Amino acid sequence: MSEIANHESPHQASSSCGSSDRSDIKISRQAVIGSGVKALQQIGSAAICTICIGYGGSCCYGCRHLADGIGCRQRNTSCTAWLCGFLKLLLLETGLLEEWNDYWDQVPGQDFRKDFTPDEFFMNRPLRLPNLRRLSEALADDLKDLEDAHIANGFILTLREKIDKNIDLLEGYRGNAIKQNRMRKNIAILSSPFYRFQQELRDYRRSDPVR
Repeated sequence: MSEIANHESPHQASSSCGSSDRSDIKISRQAVIGSGVKALQQIGSAAICTICIGYGGSCCYGCRHLADGIGCRQRNTSCTAWLCGFLKLLLLETGLLEEWNDYWDQVPGQDFRKDFTPDEFFMNRPLRLPNLRRLSEALADDLKDLEDAHIANGFILTLREKIDKNIDLLEGYRGNAIKQNRMRKNIAILSSPFYRFQQELRDYRRSDPVR
């Protein structure tokens, strides 16, 4: 079998294609997309997406490949790799964001809402994420309560963008402990209203102390 098992801005791969490393395995573009979709299902992304979409905050809004009642008609590696601020927070707090990023860094040809990824290329890192549905469902419940409690429409959507920006800055400030600590504090403040999520996160960490 030739494909890896367990299958913003987009992550760009620099040297995955054509590598001669013996540990590299040839994999198809469609298999990579399938791996990403399966992983998103595993972490429970649908629970969070349903809340955002319900309040007019679909990340796919305006995309020409989106069809009412059908969804995406042309999946690509770029959109599969992309995470909103809430999904980034979910993976950051469970210690899995770097694993997600490292996987997609291997995939060449990512662009905005489209890709130029070859039909086949080489990868050496699989994508294996645990079941995080309890966490994502708890976060979705928190988001619904927050939006309902605020008069201003789109409160959670603004919050999503702030969290996204701070997590991106956290990653960008690697090697700068002072700035990273500032970003971590910002993220903690922004996510402080997520009471159900924080409780589930404590339970998750107790059951998986390595993370």
